[in-house]
Parts: sequence; structure tokens; C-alpha cells
Amino acid sequence: MPEVRTIAWFHCFSGVAGDMALGALVDAGADLTAVETICRRLDLPGWELTAEPVLRSGVAATKVRVRYPAEHHHRTWSTIRAVFGDADLPPRVHERAVAVFSALARAEGALHRLPPDDVHFHEVGSVDAIVDVVGVCAALEVLGVDEVRCSPIAVGLGTIQAAHGSLPNPAPAVVRLLAAAGAPTHGLATSIELTTPTGAALMAGLADGYGPLPAMAIHATGFGAGGSDPDGVVNATQVVLGTSLAAAAGPLGPGGQPVVLLEVNLDDVTGEVLADAVGTVLTAGAHDAWITPILMKKGRPAHTVSALADPALAPQVAAALRTATGSLGVRGTTYERWPAPRSATTVAVDGHALRVKVSPGRVKVEHDDVVAVAAATGSPVIEVAARAEAAWWSARSAGTDLVEEGPAPPG
Repeated sequence: MPEVRTIAWFHCFSGVAGDMALGALVDAGADLTAVETICRRLDLPGWELTAEPVLRSGVAATKVRVRYPAEHHHRTWSTIRAVFGDADLPPRVHERAVAVFSALARAEGALHRLPPDDVHFHEVGSVDAIVDVVGVCAALEVLGVDEVRCSPIAVGLGTIQAAHGSLPNPAPAVVRLLAAAGAPTHGLATSIELTTPTGAALMAGLADGYGPLPAMAIHATGFGAGGSDPDGVVNATQVVLGTSLAAAAGPLGPGGQPVVLLEVNLDDVTGEVLADAVGTVLTAGAHDAWITPILMKKGRPAHTVSALADPALAPQVAAALRTATGSLGVRGTTYERWPAPRSATTVAVDGHALRVKVSPGRVKVEHDDVVAVAAATGSPVIEVAARAEAAWWSARSAGTDLVEEGPAPPG
């Protein structure tokens, strides 16, 4: 019999923050006392966790608050990791909490050019943010959640005030977290900080995939409220809980990543239009795109333009493909793929930084970076690529720490 798994799908239609994610899970049925009991294992100053029913634009939701004494110091990731290690948390709670803060440490480290362990968290290192993160992980455990999924994540625009002063909205850490996780996102015309670094880190660290509501038998749903109730915005995050039968094992194992193959056949466009179409769909968010020569009816030579996209981005990729080619329609087929795990880092060649993707047994430098460095140094492209990859292997052999930028989205 296929394994039955419990799924939590976070619907971030109005963004996500730590307290909103926790409130949604409590609203969906996670026992607050059980969640607090797990969080009390943390060796942190006195804090209080409360939940109350509220309305957000008329929608019933739960508002969770963590009250704690004022602090005047900032915690590093290594300090927070030690707090987790000393807390005797349930194994899955500990693993998930570490994944969330690891994602955040990598993002902040890349932004401030620091090793992840040396990053000083400001707002996110405070007691309430730590309790929010561990509380979400504890609530998932209380609810018996095996798999976390997430919708495309909404963000605002304009500027926000943070510990570093005025920052763009969404905050730089939010953008880097979502990019590193390959999370689809979209903007709303509001100056509200819809998605916070804590919320983005939770989705980046916990989500096993992104897209629309997975096929499941729904048994609970809940809304977690933000701190205000502005006009025109349902300031809340939704979670949907349900059970799903695991996908039947494919040729490379169970549960591949769903993708949509979008295609058009063209017999009346120029080579320039074909080349532009590939660039257009990649810009629209496609994982990959390519052109295949074909023969159509009456023996006419033609081409198929193909694009591979995440199901959540398929509509916008299809629209871009149709617009770029002038086609009257686009066809699509759903497939599964099994991308190898990979991470991203940087190396230097003649003082120039190049991005590198690392997967088991293979190192691949970003070709665009190679071309740029080759142009700047006058060296051949092949030589720059070879030197960049050799630099990574040399650093690894010498035990030199390379600043990891986090998991690279599969292309």
C-alpha cells in the first residue's frame, strides 16, 4: 500500500511572517499548550505565548503573540544553534528549526559578506522570532505533519524600517531567501511588509516544494493573523492540512518534482523570433527552454519551442511563450523530474568572483560569469571555466571554507 502522509500547505496569498505561520497552525488545530511545552525546552529568558481569535478583513483568524523581556544584545547563528542543541527538542522539531535558521544565516551571510556562523541576527535573533520558528516546527510535530508545501509568496513594495535603517520592501534577506529556495513569488501594490525574513526563512527551510494546493483529502484549515487589519488586504496566512497517498514509484524513486512541459509548433517565424522566444520564457520563470526542428503537415519545415516550468508559474510562462511567438495556442503536459541536490557558492579567478553550482561528483561554473571574466581578463572562455572549477576543487582539498549561498534552485 502507498504510504499515507500528512501535508501542510501554506497559502501565502498575503505574505507570511513567523507569528502568522504559527497562528495559522494553531487556528488549524495545533494545541497551544503542547506547542508551548516543546518551546519551553529552550534556555531563553522568560517569555509568554498567547493566542486570541481575531478578524482580518472579516476573515476569522488566530493572532499569536510572544511577549518577552526587552533585550539589548544580538545572537549569532552559532549561539542559536547551541541553544537548539541544548534544548532536547524532538528530533524532527530540531531538524526543522536548524534548517530554517541555516537558510537565514546563509542569506544574511551572503548579504553582509560574512561566514554564516558569524552573522549577528537582529530582529530575527530576538526571543519572539526564535519562539515563532520553534513554535511553528513544534506545531507541525503536534499535528503530525510529514510534508510542507507552499504557494507562491506575496511581497509588498516601497521601503520598511529595520535595525539597519530604511530598507527596500521586500527586505534584501527576503529576496535572497526566496531566490535560493527557488520559491515563486509575486508583488502586491502595498507598502506593508507582507513577508518578513522570519516568514521567508520558514518557507525556504521547511517547504518540500512550491505551487498550488496539492492533491489531498483536506481535514483542517486555519488562518494566522498579522498585527494589523488594513483596508483592502486580508492580513493573514492560510494553512491547509490534509492527507495524500504518496506518488507511485517512478524510474528514479517515489515523489518526483512536478513540472509542466509547454510547447508550440511554428512554421512562420524567423530565427530571430525563435531565439528571442527562448530568452523570453526563461525570463518569465521557466526552468529550461529549447528549440527542436520538425516537419509539419504538407512537409513544411518548422520548429517546436519547448519550455519546462513549475506548475505555479506555468500560466505566466505559457503567456510569455504565446506572446513571444505569436502562436494561437500553447499545449502542456505534466511530468515529474528528479533533480540532483545542489548548492551554490563562489570562487575567484584573477580577483573576479564566479558563481559555481556543486552537486555530488560534479562542479559547474555559471557560463555567464565565465564569459564576463574572460572579457575582462582577455583569457579564453575555456581557460576561465577550467580555472574556476579547479579553484573549487583546490579549496575543498585544502579544507578551505567556502561561503555557501544555500541550495541552488534546479534548472
